[in-house]
Amino acid sequence: MFIKNAESLDLKHSGGKKLDLVVFYAICVALILVGIAVVIAVIVALARGSAKSKRNVKAAGVIMIGPIPIIFGTDKQSVKAVLSLALALVVALIIATVLFWLLR
Repeated sequence: MFIKNAESLDLKHSGGKKLDLVVFYAICVALILVGIAVVIAVIVALARGSAKSKRNVKAAGVIMIGPIPIIFGTDKQSVKAVLSLALALVVALIIATVLFWLLR
């Protein structure tokens, strides 16, 4: 177990059933592996497609360091779209933090 003294999770609304935390670890690892596989598949697909034809590629990205977004991109339209998504993510993070603080 990765978490000391935590062998199961008691679900109050499920009739007292307990779930093993290993299930949650397995789901997290599976989601990470699926994400890595999708990224590799997209990179391979783009590499094969770019050799056949030259296209004008527009891209943008965000690196989130806590609540601070670092935004980069190739054109203004992509950067504006990513900026709005990053802003929504920061607002969601602040709301979640405030709710967690109020409900503890």
